[in-house]
Amino acid sequence: MKIVIAYSGGLDTSVAIRYLKEKYNAEIIAYTSNIGQKIESPEILEERAKKAGAKKFYYDDLREKFVKDYIIPTLKAGALYQDKYPLATSLSRPLIAEGVIKVAKKEKADAVSHGCTGKGNDQVRFELTFKYLAPEIKVIAPLREWEFKSREEEIEYAKEKGIPISTTKTKPYSIDENLWGISIECGILENPWQEPPEDAYQITTSPERTPEKPEYIEIGFEKGVFISLNNKEMDQIKIIEKITEIGAKHGIGRIDMIEDRLVGIKSREIYEAPAAVILHTAHNELEKLVFSRDLYEFKKLVSIRYSQIVYFGQWFSHLKECLDRFVEETQKYVTGHVRVKLYKGNCIVVGRKSPYSLYKEELATYTEKDIFDHKASKGFIDIFGLTSKLEGEREK
Repeated sequence: MKIVIAYSGGLDTSVAIRYLKEKYNAEIIAYTSNIGQKIESPEILEERAKKAGAKKFYYDDLREKFVKDYIIPTLKAGALYQDKYPLATSLSRPLIAEGVIKVAKKEKADAVSHGCTGKGNDQVRFELTFKYLAPEIKVIAPLREWEFKSREEEIEYAKEKGIPISTTKTKPYSIDENLWGISIECGILENPWQEPPEDAYQITTSPERTPEKPEYIEIGFEKGVFISLNNKEMDQIKIIEKITEIGAKHGIGRIDMIEDRLVGIKSREIYEAPAAVILHTAHNELEKLVFSRDLYEFKKLVSIRYSQIVYFGQWFSHLKECLDRFVEETQKYVTGHVRVKLYKGNCIVVGRKSPYSLYKEELATYTEKDIFDHKASKGFIDIFGLTSKLEGEREK
């Protein structure tokens, strides 16, 4: 039996390799992808996977595809799950699962596997993608099967089997990182009353220790895609990396939220996503400048549904394809520049401009440049307010 497993190099998937090998008497093929995390060299990961029991190891650099095919469409959609979470981990799962299926087909594997728990969201994201791309293949989820009840038990098992891991009992955080953000779970963070300790955060500076002077950045967009930073054009990966660096220095992107998981439970989630927070803020402000009121308000409804589709693991679905076409049409005029002030954990838009702006100073101004016909307002109010007048008369 051949099993391809999505391998992160962490505790769960390292233990899962040995578990699958022993339980199913299987040949294990580990698949790792680079999606912008602080990844160890492929050689080190391969050595670790093979020490855990894998026979083969595959490695993919998917950063460019992640940005082009996943991050940018979601940014255009304005998708923030429950108005806060920029979906960093959610976005990466269908991409990784796609890679797993590619290897499984190449190796003619009998099954695919992942290291997700039975009460998390990631199991759904992986398995819905598996079902869509290869409905005939078997899926094995070791964390839903094995006898371990805690990460501490997994750590002990890894030590007994000689499986190299980095997790310790004194700092048992579960960390998932990619180009778009970091999620941190477990340990003391499971108490929603407890403030996250500083050692839980991986890249952002505490606002108390950030620079005393604000920093301004200017982001250029073309049809909804970020193309420049401080008037210097560069590829999207570099823009994300640079904004992440600048934003982290100023404490931007920390998210602490009570989140409704797809399986029905509430969880306390900690995220760090400086670039995602800054780019979503800037993109939304540019849309306000170029959208009509009706389009802006309707797209907000689409954004909510789009975020749910991503969060629920339905990336590969007809509904998402339909929404993508709508979103792409909305971005026709989302071109321009946004100036953002970063200071003490705050991301504040202080300037915006676009050749397609619907803002007209001569209509908004209260100076002598005003061209608005004030006399026309009486007739507008009389018609618009007719229902209010009739209801008022009825009440009397």
